[in-house]
Amino acid sequence: MFEGVLPAVITPFQRNHAMDLDIDGLVSNIEFLIENGVHGIVPCGSTGESATLSFEEHEKVIDAAINAVNGRVPVIAGTGSNNTAEAVRFTQAAKDLGADGVLVISPYYNKPNRSGLIKHYTILADIDIPVIVYNVPGRTGQNLSPDLVIELAHHPSIVGIKEASGDVTQISRIIEGTLDQDFTVISGDDNLTFPILALGGSGVISVAANIEPARMVAMFEAFCEGDFETALDLHYELSPLFRSMFIDTNPIPVKKAVELRGMAAGPVRLPLDELDATKTAQLREVLTCYD
Repeated sequence: MFEGVLPAVITPFQRNHAMDLDIDGLVSNIEFLIENGVHGIVPCGSTGESATLSFEEHEKVIDAAINAVNGRVPVIAGTGSNNTAEAVRFTQAAKDLGADGVLVISPYYNKPNRSGLIKHYTILADIDIPVIVYNVPGRTGQNLSPDLVIELAHHPSIVGIKEASGDVTQISRIIEGTLDQDFTVISGDDNLTFPILALGGSGVISVAANIEPARMVAMFEAFCEGDFETALDLHYELSPLFRSMFIDTNPIPVKKAVELRGMAAGPVRLPLDELDATKTAQLREVLTCYD
C-alpha cells in the first residue's frame, strides 16, 4: 500500500500575528499533488513542522488531509515524539481520524537504549495501525541499526521504514534482511531515491515532490516500467532541486519554494526563521529550470 512518491506535505500558516493554520491552503496544495499523480500524502512530518504544532493543530491537519484526499491515495500521518505517551496519543488520534498508516520518527534527544526503542515502537504498533519507522540520525542524534530494524519488522503492524541515514550499505542490509517479510523500505532522501529503488526499495517520502510532483512520479514510474535510462535522466534533471531543498534547514527552503510557485505556504514557525535574501535568490534561480 505504501509505495511510490509520497510527498511530506508542508503545513501552510497564515501571515498573521498568531500564524494560524491555513487549512484552505493545505487542501489546495494536496489537490495539486493528487492531480499530478502522487501515490500518497504524508502530513505532520518534520517537513510539516510537526514539532511546533499543538496537539489540536496536529489533529486538525491530519483530519483536513484525510478529508481532502477522500480515499484517493493513502494518508500516512506523522505521529512521532520522543515521549512515548505523547506518541501514543498522536497515533491513536490518527487511527481514529481514519489515517491509513503512521510515520513515527525515532525518539530524539533522549537517545533510548535498544530495549527502550523496541518497547516504544511495539507499544505504538500494538495500537493496530500500520507503522512506518523513520530513521533520520541527522535530526535525532541516533541511528537505528539494521539488526534493530529487522527485529522490529517482525511485528505485523510495523510495515516499513523511511530511511534517511544516507548510508546505502545500511539500507541494502535492511532490504536484504526483510526480503521474506511484507516490509517496505522507502527513501527519506530525494537524492537517494534512484539508488534505493535499484536496491529494491519501494519509493520516497519526498520533500521535492511538493514542488515537482509530476517529474518525481515520472521518475518512479519509469523505473518501475524498466525504463532505467529515463528514470536516471529524470534523477539528474531533478538533482539541482533536491540540493536546493537543503540550502537551509528543512522545511525552510521548500516552504519558500512553494510560496514562490504561488501556492499556500506562509512563514515557518520559530525557532526556524525564513530563508534569507541571498538563498531565496539561489532558490528562485533553480526553480526557473523547471518552469
